[in-house]
Amino acid sequence: MNAEEGTAGVGLADYLTGVLSEIVPLRPFDLALHDAHAGVLATDVQAPGPLPPFDMAAVDGYALRADDVSGASERLPARLSVIGDVSATSWKPTRLTGGSCFSVAAGAPLPAGADTVVPTAWTDGGLVTIEIAEPPRRGSFVRRTGEDVPAGSVMLPAGTYVSAAVVGLLAGSGIDHVAVRPRPRMVAVATGDELVATGRVGSPGQVVDANSHALAAAAVEAGAQAFRVGISPDDPEKLRSLLDDQTIRADLVVLTGGTGSGPGDMVRRTLSREGVVFTDVSVYPSQIFGFGRIGEERTPVICLPGDPGSALVGFEVLVRPVLQRLSGAEPVFRPSVKAHLTETVSSPRGYREFRPAYVTERRGGGYTATPLAGGPHLLSGLAAANALMVLGERIATAPAGTSVDVLLFDRRR
Repeated sequence: MNAEEGTAGVGLADYLTGVLSEIVPLRPFDLALHDAHAGVLATDVQAPGPLPPFDMAAVDGYALRADDVSGASERLPARLSVIGDVSATSWKPTRLTGGSCFSVAAGAPLPAGADTVVPTAWTDGGLVTIEIAEPPRRGSFVRRTGEDVPAGSVMLPAGTYVSAAVVGLLAGSGIDHVAVRPRPRMVAVATGDELVATGRVGSPGQVVDANSHALAAAAVEAGAQAFRVGISPDDPEKLRSLLDDQTIRADLVVLTGGTGSGPGDMVRRTLSREGVVFTDVSVYPSQIFGFGRIGEERTPVICLPGDPGSALVGFEVLVRPVLQRLSGAEPVFRPSVKAHLTETVSSPRGYREFRPAYVTERRGGGYTATPLAGGPHLLSGLAAANALMVLGERIATAPAGTSVDVLLFDRRR
């Protein structure tokens, strides 16, 4: 029986729970900030001190006491004496007296007694005195000590991806080394005698290898280092030799093709002897996954179907969470939202279907999901998608307007 006839397998949630329980995050390293970028924090990072470390001006302007200008108006502006200048490099303490102000630069320490900064553009720009026609709110344009990060607080929890902004926060707090888990190294291999390299058009009996390219790119998008080995023929000895070479440098090996039980499914026959278990999972379109450990390093290996659409859906539902677990990132799954279907769709009962969709945000809140032509098998639909629509095992037909779950891609558009 096929998916359309309602054949089901192991539930996806149970299968994922079993696989992820076998995956241990990579060993962390203590690295300098420039090397830690794109890694994942292995431990909580506590703030060594407050950020900002002192009260400071947020803009160029004048530091003053809000009470001194509380009655200012267009008709009767407040006038203050400018008694000095404070730059960002100032270190000598200064104190404000009543009816006066300091000219301050952005980042300059706030003079004692001042509680507000007025931008230069809000004044007449005077050098000896200034006039202010509108009273500011107390505390305006002032960055208070510890406002960004209080001293001793958990500044960044374990599992945080080290982005450019995280590097900036760490550096600004005086931290130059952190413990991070490195980016997982994933090897992508496409198998099959029918496969030919890119750069040529497939003919009857030939299929251009899209999988190794697409999966390597998907791994990079997921934060991993990707190595595309390319095509392995349907030869058990050559496959074993290739895997022996690759498991030395890989944290995860992903193969596509040969996962069925037919006479030509060499991957399943070969790797089953190595301890890789092939399972029918109630996922459409992927359906059959292989998982196990191979080689002296006991490197995890995942086997996906050879159909490019099925392989990419398999990457999303299985490989990507494994890469996230290896990296120590949380959460391991993509964010999901509820969205209303713009048209009626049908789905094979008994399977959890992942279908490419284009999701838009509605005015006033909420989302709509438009299924893309061809379902999950056409690469053009996956290329245009910004989400995967999820149709549960009990759904045979979902009418337009039905609320469904969608997994949001993080592609920039």
